[in-house]
Amino acid sequence: MILTGVSIVGFLDPSKGMFISESGFRNALYMIDIGQNDIARSFSLGNSYSQTVKLIPQFISEIKTSIKRLYDEGGRRFWIHNTGPLGCLPQKLSMAQRKDLDQHGCLASYNAAAKLFNQMLDHMCEKLRIELRDATIIYIDIYAIKYSLIANSKGYGFERPLMACCGYGGSPYNYNSKITCSHRGANVCDKGSRFVSWDGIHYTETANAIVAMKVLSMQYSKPKAPFDFFCRR
Repeated sequence: MILTGVSIVGFLDPSKGMFISESGFRNALYMIDIGQNDIARSFSLGNSYSQTVKLIPQFISEIKTSIKRLYDEGGRRFWIHNTGPLGCLPQKLSMAQRKDLDQHGCLASYNAAAKLFNQMLDHMCEKLRIELRDATIIYIDIYAIKYSLIANSKGYGFERPLMACCGYGGSPYNYNSKITCSHRGANVCDKGSRFVSWDGIHYTETANAIVAMKVLSMQYSKPKAPFDFFCRR
């Protein structure tokens, strides 16, 4: 799992021999983006959908424990992203043996697992807001933002929403696990081409810019709060 703390550097206090001061730890914003690797690993091990979703409560429990540990150390500001549509990644689409595709060409079982994880993560955030009353916990619906790039790809100007820009093999996914973007032989899409996926796993700069814009719009926040809310406190 990935827990990423941001806005910490500005609170370093070298004069006291501390990597971060007590007030810095309290005022830092902890951005947590979690879940995709855990779900992906389960499917990659050959687990079925039902086997994968049985693991989700354990994932959520570990996330909750980690957040409470940060809280106990003084952390009070949490910006929590749910997980994106795993089943729309070219890597997963090219490697999945069973192609249970939805109307937009994504793996339905993978996305169903992601959505169940997100429901449980949202519920966990609601409970933590009650338990940790002096903490600010913002939940961001990254799934809705990223899936919209696939479902409404033409409206965004994306030509091949399920195809990697950098990879090997051509249409439909341009992904080969033996010749990935960093390997000799991989090709890159033409400059100016509109792709959602860069290398089959990560998003392109263009797609990420749209995601960032939507995150900062506060329309996908729960509760709805602009990003600079944390800066004013």
